[in-house]
Amino acid sequence: MASHKNAQTRTVTADGVTFAYRDLGPRTGVPIIFITHLAAVLDNWDPRVVDGIAAKHRVVTFDNRGVGASTGVTPRTIEEMAKDAVTFIRALGFEQVDVLSFSMGGMIAQVIAQTDPQLIRRLILAGTGPAGGEGIKNVTRLSDYDTLRALFTLQDPKQFLFFTRTANGRRGGKEFLARLKERTKDRDKAIRITAYRSQLKAIHRWGLAQPQDLSVIKQPVLVANGDNDRMVPTSNSYDLDRRLPNSELVIYPDGGHGGIFQYHEQFVPTALEFFGRP
Repeated sequence: MASHKNAQTRTVTADGVTFAYRDLGPRTGVPIIFITHLAAVLDNWDPRVVDGIAAKHRVVTFDNRGVGASTGVTPRTIEEMAKDAVTFIRALGFEQVDVLSFSMGGMIAQVIAQTDPQLIRRLILAGTGPAGGEGIKNVTRLSDYDTLRALFTLQDPKQFLFFTRTANGRRGGKEFLARLKERTKDRDKAIRITAYRSQLKAIHRWGLAQPQDLSVIKQPVLVANGDNDRMVPTSNSYDLDRRLPNSELVIYPDGGHGGIFQYHEQFVPTALEFFGRP
């Protein structure tokens, strides 16, 4: 069985863009599309989350336009990224999917749920927030600060951005970063600085946008986060849960932005149970 470590990187071309993706897990049931975070490529998904969910469901991870091995120019709005994600999903011939989204990916997924509601059956929104959400406009400043801090301390910025500074958080970060290196062959291209800056502009605009009417999202939604997310403040997860009509909330203690990775042993069974419902 293919795993995150050895799944073949494939491509599909639609609307002038060649999208890079990986496809693993059983071919029965509703496929789960993973929509990823700022600066991420295919190799930034936690192998324990990918493989854990792919043990029961078909999992597809992909690079959006202009990111990693996908061609084209990276959009500067979340709405354009959502259109590209829909183009990719339909290019694979899927009429309905489940979605696991994280951070910026959760912003993209919220738009898809509103523009193409028939496309999504169930949705997980992890480490993310609504348009105009508290502190989202500060992501650029925080990312730049933590990138410099990581540079001077010879660490990965995700150690600061995704995890708490407690002993538990530091250990969880180191273990997560080690797992990201498990795939050694056919690794994806790193994101280009121009694409990264375009993504930051899109997130900044999302943070400044007027709040949306989330009551129109009728699908079952699982909202997940750590209790101390400094990148997209945890208050946004509570806000999403309040405003979504069919949601449930999971908050991990002593967890940061990457709470679903730090607590993958708890998150994966929760996600499997959620996606496994009829």
